[in-house]
Amino acid sequence: MPETVVAASPDEPGPSGRRKSRRRKRVNGEGSIWSRKDGRYGYAAYVLTTAGTFKRVQGYARTYDDARRKLTELLRRADQGIPVASESWTVEEYLSYWLEHIARVERRPKTYQGYEGVVRLHLVPGLGKKKLDKLTARDVRVFVARVREACQCCRNGWDASRDEPRCCAKVPPECCASRLSVRMIQSIHAVLRNALQNAVREEIVPRNVAKLVTVTTPKYKINRGLTADQARRLLKAARDERLYALYVLALCLGLRRGELLGLRWEDIDLDAGTLEVVRTLQRVDGELRFVRPKTDDSERTVPLPGLCTEALREHRERQCIEQSEAGTTWRDHGLVFPSEVGTPMEPDNLRRSWGRVGTAAGLDRVRFHDLRHTCVTLLLNLGVPPQVVREIVGHSDIEVTMTIYAHASLDERRHALGKLDDLFD
Repeated sequence: MPETVVAASPDEPGPSGRRKSRRRKRVNGEGSIWSRKDGRYGYAAYVLTTAGTFKRVQGYARTYDDARRKLTELLRRADQGIPVASESWTVEEYLSYWLEHIARVERRPKTYQGYEGVVRLHLVPGLGKKKLDKLTARDVRVFVARVREACQCCRNGWDASRDEPRCCAKVPPECCASRLSVRMIQSIHAVLRNALQNAVREEIVPRNVAKLVTVTTPKYKINRGLTADQARRLLKAARDERLYALYVLALCLGLRRGELLGLRWEDIDLDAGTLEVVRTLQRVDGELRFVRPKTDDSERTVPLPGLCTEALREHRERQCIEQSEAGTTWRDHGLVFPSEVGTPMEPDNLRRSWGRVGTAAGLDRVRFHDLRHTCVTLLLNLGVPPQVVREIVGHSDIEVTMTIYAHASLDERRHALGKLDDLFD
């Protein structure tokens, strides 16, 4: 418990005009101030910690008045019920703990890999040496501004490693201003914010200072995918492809690439006409892994329309022939869309197939992921309620369905405003 302490106050003039030292006794909980041998003043007080115990916190200042102000602020925060950190960690030490014991356990491998990269490349170099309990919103704001303005070529020495310098390593330097994207800045801030929020939950620090700092939100381009005519042309071009059924599912159900490549026959009931999304295939640390879907809402059961059921039946028959021809080289994993020997398919193999199909359909600049956009847009244009669309494609929030995808084309807006003509005429 706090103890009674004695503190020295500044010297004051006595009756004879000479200055004398006056000392008084401070009560429990009031803290203490004392002069140090180096001429500065120390201060200390017992305050409540995030662990629920009392801890003696001390510091120093150049003058008595500065020490008194710092002590008063410390006690004021204690009176407001704001505890001090119970652990004396640096930001780097805490981030290492958070990555190993929280992020690695609770996040998907690909997400953890992204977190680890942000911590190693940006957060530790920029904030790692600061004390966790001393980290302020201003520290975070200055760090974000510094990262935003830094040229990555100069910072990482990319140009210096080239055979012939082109920008930063020239004499005199010609900075290429290769800066991080708005999306990457947002990711760096988000990783720090998530880590500090866990520190708050574990009562290591009293508040999340990263939440007090705002960063620019990236503006996503609206991608409506293909038109109905382009989608028909695509399916026609893919009809003789080995992965025709994959393109049908991508267009009709909006499945992600990893969800399609991780799909097993046991997840499909052709008689009942249903498909379950329970895992996805991703490349993590250089190897292919089956992991949980992107979010909890990504795990879903979807009814199969007739076009999908028919395509899957044909695909299963073709796969049986492939397995028979492969003989002992076939490695069965129960996958719907494996390689030609049954193993998980390399994403590059799908990319090559998509390149052939897109070129044949006259859609060279269309990405495979645009088929997911196409599914959402076509369903919304057909009048399907957004909530139903969200559940079909597995969006985590209906705002994603509406904000990113549900944007009317110029023709649709012209048609809508044309109704006003009819009304007033």
